[in-house]
Amino acid sequence: MPDAGVHRSWTDRVWYDTATLVVEIVSPGDESWEKLDFYAAHGVEELLIVDPQEKTVNWLGLDASEYKQLQRSRLVELSASELAERIAWP
Repeated sequence: MPDAGVHRSWTDRVWYDTATLVVEIVSPGDESWEKLDFYAAHGVEELLIVDPQEKTVNWLGLDASEYKQLQRSRLVELSASELAERIAWP
């Protein structure tokens, strides 16, 4: 049976109660970094925070109940630096 996506095992579920990966695009006055506790409480496994003004990409992984910087995603074959190089920054 096919994988349900990313790295979760297949089940007969119609939906999952949380996201595996959330992408936040930082904008002026944005609160992306203040949302970490919310995402952790909901079990979001990885966060990708992209800041177009600073031209930075931060990939965070949930470890117990807090997020830590990842060198490479555990979900997709990509690192923050590789993604930053591929973005056509404004």
